Amino acid sequence: MKSRTIYSHIESAKRATYLLMFLFALLVSGFVEVIGLALGLGWEVGIIALVLSTIYLVISYYASSSLVLAMSEARPIAEKDNVELYRIVENLCIGSGLPMPKIYIIDDTAPNAFATGRDPKHASIAVTTGLLQKLNRLELEGVIAHELSHVKNYDTRLMVLVVMLVGLVALLADFFLRFTWFGAGARPRNRGKGEGAGGAILLAVALLMAILAPIAAQLIKFAVSRRRELLADASGALLTRYPEGLASALEKISRDREPLEVANKATAHLYIVNPLKGHESWLNSLFSTHPPIEKRVAALRSM
Repeated sequence: MKSRTIYSHIESAKRATYLLMFLFALLVSGFVEVIGLALGLGWEVGIIALVLSTIYLVISYYASSSLVLAMSEARPIAEKDNVELYRIVENLCIGSGLPMPKIYIIDDTAPNAFATGRDPKHASIAVTTGLLQKLNRLELEGVIAHELSHVKNYDTRLMVLVVMLVGLVALLADFFLRFTWFGAGARPRNRGKGEGAGGAILLAVALLMAILAPIAAQLIKFAVSRRRELLADASGALLTRYPEGLASALEKISRDREPLEVANKATAHLYIVNPLKGHESWLNSLFSTHPPIEKRVAALRSM
């Protein structure tokens, strides 16, 4: 009997995600606290920052799916436009208990796919024409099951929130560096709250965090994305009961060297396989949005 089952893969990926999101929350809250202490900001500045951050998060949350689909040049299709694809999605939705998502096509011969949407009721799945042309039915079912698993596991919502938090950390770091660069840290109000060696050390820590926090946030984002890909692989295999279909699809997509023209660094993490070709490097395992294909295929074939 194989030591690792589909369920153990799922639980392992979930535990790792919870830990990473906890670390993300600590990073953001700690960074904000250090900035506030270093600059000696009053409560009114905190309220303004909270209001502006909330507006930013709400707008990003509701507009993200439409923006991603527009950036990807995806066009919606109806059942009559591709009956086979529609039936595959419909049957897998019935099996998983999900509502039918909107289906989009990206006119590009590079094989790939992604899912988006803040919850299952507002989900969309986009596939390229290359995916439909180059995969057989069982492989296509594996890919669609993977994307539906992202929807069912609320990965689409999670990754929107992670991306927004990364952006928020970058904005805070930029604000702090600009604030100190233009001499705000030397104003009397701040000097009174941070006199002596203690204030200087606090300011130095804040400056260091302003430089390192965005990098740390990106690393956590990449790690969360990799874990959710592994979770979707396992959940997709559970849905189809045929891990080999997805494993074979991943191998075919990864071997295809044609770059996806509409993809960019902002949307790369959404796709089932990294669409940006030529990204391999010795730092790939740390800075990649996806686990190595070899690792994913081996995990699927061990189920």
